[in-house]
Amino acid sequence: MILYDMIDSGNCYKPRLLMAKLGIPFSRVEVSSHTGETRKADYVAKNPNAMVPLLELDDGRRIAESNAILLYLAEGTRFLPADRYERGLAYQWLFFEQYSHEPYIAVRKALRTFPERAKDATPERLALTLERGNKALDVMNKHLEQNAFFAGSTYSVADIALYAYTHTAEKGGFQLDAYPAVVEWLNRVEADKGHVPIEWQA
Repeated sequence: MILYDMIDSGNCYKPRLLMAKLGIPFSRVEVSSHTGETRKADYVAKNPNAMVPLLELDDGRRIAESNAILLYLAEGTRFLPADRYERGLAYQWLFFEQYSHEPYIAVRKALRTFPERAKDATPERLALTLERGNKALDVMNKHLEQNAFFAGSTYSVADIALYAYTHTAEKGGFQLDAYPAVVEWLNRVEADKGHVPIEWQA
């Protein structure tokens, strides 16, 4: 399989982390949005949405969207709960991550760290992303005060999805020590067998 991705993207880290845990061999092709590579015609022909990650299967078929890739890879493994209700919880947190978490925590980090995004880092945008990102962290913290993981009692794709941008949230100006249950969960995620850091490459 071929994974088209960016090494510093949390969304791209998600499938890399799961494939590392599952021992799935893959080739990695860097396609950077920073330099406009995701908008070049040859890549847009592969993914009309002009974004990474994109997973190309051995037979040439492709799957885009980080959480969709996670669900495809996790099928039949310990990372997708077998119990119907717990699987529903995993989906719940995957949707939460993309709607209520990533647009604020990931975006605020990008506004503060990527030079090409500096023009968009208005005081109003920074304030909004801080407020809503903290709201997402608070929701997570409340859940984790009563639960070790997000979908049932074991590590799943929901944890991978939420870990990807949460573990670097302080680069966006979020104070993780205000969310002790989240910090403890980050440690549990990192202690799970086969964990690799975001910089890891196959």
